[in-house]
Amino acid sequence: METQTMNSRWTCPLIIILVLGSLWGFSEMVLGSAIRAAGLPFRAGILTGIGMGLLAIALGASRRSLWLPGIALLAALCHQLAVPILHVSFMCRANSFLAVLLEGAALAGVALLVGRRLERGVPIQAASGATAALLAAGAFYFLGLRLAPCQYLLSFNRPGGLLAFMGAEGLIWAAFSALLVPVGYRIGTQLAASFRNAGQRKPTLYYLTSAVIVILCWAASALVIAAGA
Repeated sequence: METQTMNSRWTCPLIIILVLGSLWGFSEMVLGSAIRAAGLPFRAGILTGIGMGLLAIALGASRRSLWLPGIALLAALCHQLAVPILHVSFMCRANSFLAVLLEGAALAGVALLVGRRLERGVPIQAASGATAALLAAGAFYFLGLRLAPCQYLLSFNRPGGLLAFMGAEGLIWAAFSALLVPVGYRIGTQLAASFRNAGQRKPTLYYLTSAVIVILCWAASALVIAAGA
């Protein structure tokens, strides 16, 4: 019984990180490519909101903010599939990698500060998501300009550029995050018992389903990158 408890203590967070990180990476690569191809607006805001929502699922299911950077790191690594597939430099996708990491770190930091107050309902969850998105956007502005800036980001490298960037991008990131963090948190809360029960009652199916989701997400992301998206 003690061994089973120890295994559950390690495997449950690992599976949540793998599944949610892979789903976030899938959304970044596959959904992001679809949004770009369709010419829809607010691509970065939509993807940020989805990522924050997936992080909120982990928060709702576990109440553990320290899992979030691990989820973000896994999602960020999906961008770097371009390195072995397209034989390009790490720096080619460095800013995309950075943005995802900052979003995970920002929400983890906000959740750590807010603590159990996140359970009080939608307003505090929405405010936490918006705050995290604004922090991530501000940090991305400064760090992204020094790492591997694209032409779009360089267009804000001027006096008043931070305010312009926050108006053009940060507020949109915050709006989508404020919308989707409460949704993700509620889903995570409702799924928490299901995660535990599935792992205990049907472990083989639980692990197999999780593995299939992870493999499909990474395979789809690799195919999209190989196609030149």
